Amino acid sequence: MFEQTFKNIDDILHKDAGCGSELDYVEQTSWILFLKYLNDLEKA
Repeated sequence: MFEQTFKNIDDILHKDAGCGSELDYVEQTSWILFLKYLNDLEKA
């Protein structure tokens, strides 16, 4: 379940010119998941 989600995020970030290293991917993915969590928390 989560493997496909992370793959989708990675594919999107890989196309973004601002993400050049693995560390950039980890940072951006962390923010995306955190913001998704906050969004879901507000809806509940």
